[in-house]
Amino acid sequence: MFRLTWRNLLARKMRLLMSALAIILGVGFLAGVLTFSGGLSSTFDGISTGSTPDGVARVADSSNVQPTQGDTSSSDRVLRPKHVRRLEALPEVAQADGSVEGVSLTILDPDGKLVGLGGAPTIAFNYTDTPNMLGEQPLELEDGRWPTEDKEIVLDVASAERAGYEVGDTVQAILPASLRPDQRERSGDGGEAPEVPEGAELPEGAELPEGVEVPEGAEVPEGAEVSEGAEVPEGAERPEGSEGASQPTGVPTLQTEFELVGTMNFAGGGVAGATLVVFDTHGAQQLFVGGGNGFTTIQLTAAEGVTQEELAEAAGRVLPPGFEAVTGDAVVEELDSAVGELLGFITVFLGVFAVIAVIVGGFIIANTFSILVAQRVRELALLRALGASRRQVRRSVLLEAALMALIGSTIGLFVGLGLARALAALFGEFGLVIDGSVLNLSPTTIAAAYAIGLVVTMVSAFLPARRAARVAPVAAMREDPTMTERGLRRRTVVGTIFLVIGAGFAAAGATGAPGNDALWIGVGAVIWVLTVAAISAVLGRPVLAACRAVFAKVFGTPGRLAGDNAIRNPRRTGATASALMIGLTLVSAVGVLAASMSATLDDVVDEEFTSDFLVQSSVFQPFSTTLGDRMSKVDGVERLSRQQLSGANVKGFDDIEYIFGVDRAFAEIYDLPMVEGTQQISGRTAFVTEQAAEDFQLEVGSKVELRIPGVDPLKVEVVGIAEDSNVTGGINIPLSLLEQAGASRVDYSLSINTEPGADKAAVKKELDKIAEDLPIVAVQDKEEFAETLKGQVNQLLYIVYGLLALSVVIAIIGIVNTLSLSVIERTREIGLLRAVGLSRRRLRRMITLESVTISLMGAVLGLALGVTIGVLLQRSLSEDLTALGLPWGSLGLFLLVAVVFGVLAAIIPAVRASRMKVLEAIATE
Repeated sequence: MFRLTWRNLLARKMRLLMSALAIILGVGFLAGVLTFSGGLSSTFDGISTGSTPDGVARVADSSNVQPTQGDTSSSDRVLRPKHVRRLEALPEVAQADGSVEGVSLTILDPDGKLVGLGGAPTIAFNYTDTPNMLGEQPLELEDGRWPTEDKEIVLDVASAERAGYEVGDTVQAILPASLRPDQRERSGDGGEAPEVPEGAELPEGAELPEGVEVPEGAEVPEGAEVSEGAEVPEGAERPEGSEGASQPTGVPTLQTEFELVGTMNFAGGGVAGATLVVFDTHGAQQLFVGGGNGFTTIQLTAAEGVTQEELAEAAGRVLPPGFEAVTGDAVVEELDSAVGELLGFITVFLGVFAVIAVIVGGFIIANTFSILVAQRVRELALLRALGASRRQVRRSVLLEAALMALIGSTIGLFVGLGLARALAALFGEFGLVIDGSVLNLSPTTIAAAYAIGLVVTMVSAFLPARRAARVAPVAAMREDPTMTERGLRRRTVVGTIFLVIGAGFAAAGATGAPGNDALWIGVGAVIWVLTVAAISAVLGRPVLAACRAVFAKVFGTPGRLAGDNAIRNPRRTGATASALMIGLTLVSAVGVLAASMSATLDDVVDEEFTSDFLVQSSVFQPFSTTLGDRMSKVDGVERLSRQQLSGANVKGFDDIEYIFGVDRAFAEIYDLPMVEGTQQISGRTAFVTEQAAEDFQLEVGSKVELRIPGVDPLKVEVVGIAEDSNVTGGINIPLSLLEQAGASRVDYSLSINTEPGADKAAVKKELDKIAEDLPIVAVQDKEEFAETLKGQVNQLLYIVYGLLALSVVIAIIGIVNTLSLSVIERTREIGLLRAVGLSRRRLRRMITLESVTISLMGAVLGLALGVTIGVLLQRSLSEDLTALGLPWGSLGLFLLVAVVFGVLAAIIPAVRASRMKVLEAIATE
């Protein structure tokens, strides 16, 4: 039987290829998703382990909340060279290096455009030779040298190439948002530096500020710290470990220039699209720690034989209050946790589409084998007549399916590898860059691909194989053997019951049943989709009848024959259309949610954003307060309000909350609907939203402690609870309180109102001129802001549509396959039609119209079901999607696309049918 099965496969190579395509694409998408997900994990694992040393000394309580930028610390929240020396002196420490890190520097290309991709960050730090926890150097110099001066930098190779920079070029950059105005406007010579009088004695432990000149004869005792930038002339005693440097150079107000002295690669692999900028230590200190002689962290290398735990314990004993030492493993775990949610979402997101592709492929496989079994009735009957048992016939068909699954899965693995690279290119456009070297087929992916391919194919082929085993030997003696099919009555009754059950789940979600409303509706939607697919032959009959009537009137005999052919075998037509129906159901449901999101955004912007202009960063980064200072002086600007954002822990809770600092003008621009109390805050008071009050168990009069890494704990009293709003955060405190606590002042958004009667167009023109100096910032009115938000929604929507398109492609292949097999099955019929005068052109038209009929049936069922599911989901999410939107234009386009796909799917079968020789076709058995 094996030899016979293999011969049957090879005898019909085109049929084998067409039948295997559904397996190839389904398995290919699955393998592609698994490979891409593995590459994601590998990339971020390489980043975390490749950049982390054995231990880290840092600000305490910074494990759960990462600062919203790298330079929010006040001057007393940094580590000093003396702390480095204390750590180096420990026997458990082999090496200790001060590290300065920041993420608010922005690199521009020579045309003044951002170098970073999408939302990928720019990470700046000083160069050290600290090995990572694997004992390797994290950075590898590719070209040039490491920086030694303030205005010198090294870029990662990918960013330098993206921007078109080469070693020796001048690199444009936007300065960190929190750099103080006096630092921005400092002249190149640094101004007058204070002097230590000749002969003065410095007490033990004295720390010399930046720029201090120590004259000849002054005694610098052991323990005194000479900051970088302090000039110690010949004759002054410099204790071991103290270092000097040149005077700090001045920087322009918003932008500056650096010299590119080298390019490098990250030894841990790719950096997921981030831009890496390396400074010398003094240059990094000037930008990220206010010019002082400090470090944001100290990187620790364990001595030989010392564990990470022993290293951290020993280091923790010599650190000052407010700082902690943690193991490298703990830092890696924190980093993995921080990106785990993102990676998990992407994996699940793509996995859903992989499952959809496999399910759609299963429908095609089942339909294909049903047709193949129907076409081989005489062959199967002869096998039965020659003594083959039912079990042998069933095994023969299942063996054919298994061989096809192995071939399709093998090809699908290589297709998946290409798809993984295509997904990497797609996500790279949004800033998440995955290096192609980590996109490899793992043993797990290979095993999963073969397992899924075999299981889905065997399950899909089981019913056709069972039907084949029931062919009676006497059927071989009939002139025109055919398989009789059962009626649709029982299937219709069972399907109706399941439709009612699905409606029950959907109704429970729509009426507020316990638990997640969307989950209830989702369960009902899955039941509906599978049930409609099973009884599509019944539900789609009105569509088939309408197509037959319309096509007969428009195209005459070919149209009527096309309609008859589609109706003749409703099971086959329904199964073929079901694959397309599933894809279009999902597309249309997503379309309804996207349209509702757009409508909601329009309403929210119109109702809540009451300012005339909104100024925000396009890359979700803070920007300099200098911008607001300038804009507030523009003629026609009546009021300007600032907001600053910072991540924090609420004492007693593990969840992270974003704290908004707001100024007095905020309440004058935004009149928030209050549930209780007031939004007017000053001193140590705060107002919160309803959701925050619920999450953190707050009420008016509650005292709450906020912990922001790098600044002093903030204790505030809640004086108001506002309705949930999109213009502010969960917890809102006075902007001045953030600054008093030690946070560097930056702005995250500016809200601007114009004076009555002012020319808003002229005001905006002036505001735009000011913003030109800061390319990451945009000035928008309400309409522009709404379009920006909808553009972000549309980006995600296009990704979803692109992924769903694969299921539609598989469905189209199913139509091609069904029509091709149907043409083979109707060879004699086609010959007779040609013999009685049907021309080749009209025959091709008949096949094409039959394909369009199948496509329209799937499209109509899919769009109707998708819109229903989309509307129900919108109602269940009405707290967030407050407005219902129906994308009539998109729905019409989907219907048109279905017709076009139907025409394209018919090309190969129609051409093959028209090329048949009449006499040979009539003589075919």
